[in-house]
Amino acid sequence: MTDRMALLAFKAALISDPLHVTESWKGSTYFCSWIGITCSLRHPRVVKLDLHSSMLVGSLSPSIGNLSFLREVQLYNNGLTGEIPSDIGKLSRLTILSLENNPFSGEIPRNISRCSNLIKLGLGGNHLVGSVPMEFQSLSNLQLFFLYLNNLTGELPPYLGNITSLVSISVGGNYFVGNIPDTLGHLKNLQYIELGFNNLSGTFPPSFFNISSLTNIDIPENKIHGSLPSDIFVALPRLQRLNVARNQLTGNIPSSVSNATELLLFAININGFSGEVPSFKGSQKLEWLALNRNQLGHGEPGDLNFMSSLLNCTQLQLLHLSENDFEGFLPRFIGNFSNLRRFTVGENRIHGNIPSEIGDIANLETLYLWSNQLTGSIPNSIGKLQNLKILSMPQNILSGKIPSSFGNLTMLTKMYLQANHLQCTIPSALGKCQSLLAVDISHNNLGGSLPVEIFTLSSLTEVLEISSNSLVGSLPSDVRSLEHLVLLNLSNNKLSGAIPDSFGSLISLRELYLANNSFYGNISPSLSSLKSLEVLDLSQNDFTGEIPEFLENFSFLRNLNLSFNDFEGEVPAKGVFRNGSQVSVNHNPRLCGGFPGLELPICPKRKTPKKSRTSHSLKLIILICSLTLVVKLVLLFVFACYQKYKKKLIPSESSDTIFLPTISFQSLYNATDGFSEASLIGSGKFSSVYRGILDQSESVVAVKVLKLQIKGADRSFLAECEALRSIRHRNLVKILTSCSSLDFQGNEFKALVYAYMANGSLEDWLHQDKRLGGPDQGRRQHLTLIQRLNIAIDVASALDYLHHNCGTPLVHRDIKPSNILLDDEFVAHVSDFGLAKFIQEATQSLSSSQNNSCGGIKGTIGYAAPEYGMGRESSTYGDVYSYGILLLELFTGKRPTDDVFTNGLTIHTFAKMAIPERVMEIVDPKLVNDETTDFSQHQIEEHLISVFQVGISCSMEFPGERMETSRIISQLYSTRNALLRI
Repeated sequence: MTDRMALLAFKAALISDPLHVTESWKGSTYFCSWIGITCSLRHPRVVKLDLHSSMLVGSLSPSIGNLSFLREVQLYNNGLTGEIPSDIGKLSRLTILSLENNPFSGEIPRNISRCSNLIKLGLGGNHLVGSVPMEFQSLSNLQLFFLYLNNLTGELPPYLGNITSLVSISVGGNYFVGNIPDTLGHLKNLQYIELGFNNLSGTFPPSFFNISSLTNIDIPENKIHGSLPSDIFVALPRLQRLNVARNQLTGNIPSSVSNATELLLFAININGFSGEVPSFKGSQKLEWLALNRNQLGHGEPGDLNFMSSLLNCTQLQLLHLSENDFEGFLPRFIGNFSNLRRFTVGENRIHGNIPSEIGDIANLETLYLWSNQLTGSIPNSIGKLQNLKILSMPQNILSGKIPSSFGNLTMLTKMYLQANHLQCTIPSALGKCQSLLAVDISHNNLGGSLPVEIFTLSSLTEVLEISSNSLVGSLPSDVRSLEHLVLLNLSNNKLSGAIPDSFGSLISLRELYLANNSFYGNISPSLSSLKSLEVLDLSQNDFTGEIPEFLENFSFLRNLNLSFNDFEGEVPAKGVFRNGSQVSVNHNPRLCGGFPGLELPICPKRKTPKKSRTSHSLKLIILICSLTLVVKLVLLFVFACYQKYKKKLIPSESSDTIFLPTISFQSLYNATDGFSEASLIGSGKFSSVYRGILDQSESVVAVKVLKLQIKGADRSFLAECEALRSIRHRNLVKILTSCSSLDFQGNEFKALVYAYMANGSLEDWLHQDKRLGGPDQGRRQHLTLIQRLNIAIDVASALDYLHHNCGTPLVHRDIKPSNILLDDEFVAHVSDFGLAKFIQEATQSLSSSQNNSCGGIKGTIGYAAPEYGMGRESSTYGDVYSYGILLLELFTGKRPTDDVFTNGLTIHTFAKMAIPERVMEIVDPKLVNDETTDFSQHQIEEHLISVFQVGISCSMEFPGERMETSRIISQLYSTRNALLRI
């Protein structure tokens, strides 16, 4: 009866049981027959409670301590929350306590030490805090000790070395400090030790390498220094994995690695190892060899001789050799590495030809050969690499032509061949590479005309760099397919003709370089639509006519070079033309006027035809002159008064204030019908957003008005201005202008004006209950599978740009559906940079424990990374976490704050517990019931599993476990393209 009551109390503490595993737990049935319960054969007492991966939500009832015959508790992979009850200490017969991957919080109960028969203690993947209890030294029978991925602090207790029964220790992903205890050398049965992603320092204790039973040493991302013993693989003959990446280790690679017959993974990348790489002839099981970013090699021809010893490693999938001091030739036998997926040997001293046998590596996905001294031509055989996604060979001495066989690389996303000696024409076959995002073939000797086919690649969104070649002919007449391209560089060629009107369709361009060609004619009026331009270089051509005034209205333009042309007339004086350091118009002898800093001659006054001097005309002239004089005097008086009292009227801003092109309060008031409720389209803590129509252009805009009475709103304004001044990307919201003024009551007023997004926010589309009204009346209520994938790729692309490609890394800190806006083609744009912050690379360290200077939680509850709640410094890892939550929300249709996610169950664990078998149970029903889709449920299920895996990987609790943005984009692209091929 005691066990029955204890089990019913356990059930009563549960809030959610979506799989109904405890439905059979009723008083009328025999409790030993209940699901998950095992009783002793000799008497009716519960000896095992196993409800792992059952999606249970709630707390763990202290009544579990009354199951006095219990030997096993298997509750891992659930949503149990709260503190682990100390009553577990009553279970003297307990041998297995497996509570991994739940959101338990609080400290580890000390009286678990009373369970002296424990063999396995599994508490990993929770939210536990504090240190490892000293009392655990009494657990003399412990074999499996799992505390990974928690928030534990302090030092690793030396007493672990006294628990000689230990077989596996996994405590990575915490905040442990200090040295690795020397006492661990006493553990003669230890097979697996995982201490990665902590703040451990010091050297490896010598006794550590006397544990001959070790199979796995996994200690990346710490601060360990010193060297590895040369006989490590003799002393540890069973070693399968050695991962000490991202530490501070030095010395030579142990020569005994040639005896490592069981080795699967050898990762010493991002350390200070030097010298010769020894033979791996005995490591026939090797799958992963990462030696990159060390000081290996002697800069001598034989540095790559060790590669021949890898020929017997038939399962080798990853070979990273980049950023060392290797010299020599790429061996012809490289084609024998048939299972290799990633090969990187960039930034070394490799010379000679690229062997044609490289095309035999059928599974190759990434090939990095940058910054070497490779010569000869690019082998045609590379076109056989059907799985290749990234090809990087810049800064070599390659010659010959770009093989037309590259057209077979249909999975290729990025191709970098710049700074070589490539010749002949650009193959039109590249137009078949429908997945290309970026192409850079600049600084070569390529000739002929521009292939029209490249300009039909709608996938090109990042870069098309063909500058510094010898191309001739005119620009393609139709470039509309490149409407999402961000950078186009055709400068330093021999191109000619006029700029086609279709260039006006490149509305996402931020940088356009056409310098040093023979283009002629007037600047096409169609370019007036390129309002995102930051850099426009038309210098050293034969352009004529007047400089178009529409360039004055390009709000983001910061570099305009029109020098060495034949422009004429008066130079505009507004916008970018007001800053002489941002504009160059030199060597246009027929230009005049403009900003004084341009040092152009004054434009001659236009002559007026002589008229009869009648008394009526004379009076009219006198009247006009008098009125003009009065108006000037009034304006001078008003300006003087304004300057005198400006500081009293308008609060001063810090020197960090970012000045954007401005608009008046009156204009915004008129545009939004007096900021009427009918114009209101959204409201947040710091701002309200209105839909408006500007009088000047009759364009529809979104006006974000700051709620300056709310503390922090002004800082949000400055942060957003600072961020948007420095960044531009097709998937970032476009700011058009700003307003910092006084309203009609004399109150301070600040607003930002953005391009209007016709389809509202992602939040609207995921959670609206009815069709939207207004101009969008009657549109569909749900997003298709492909649309959701496109949105996910768009947001990931924006984050990749912010984190890695905009100079100083910028973290957004508030990624969520309401901050993702959709334009009329459902292209996603990340918005609201009020919490954004530029960071230095140093702050990316996972071990940083400094508080953020702004304090408080960065972001929104449900989306903010868990480390932010502990005061950790902002980092790109935090944005990736928020993105992971957004991705899961995008495909489940559930907010992370949904009512179902209570008592520790999160959207992360909700998804993690469902894949792969029950993925269709958690998918947004709108996707499953979509009658417009051409995909079968089986096809949807197959590809959604990979999407959810990305979301889960991105939203891991420990930052270092989260996926990189480049890998996110690659995986989602693969999923989308696979669906489109069905």
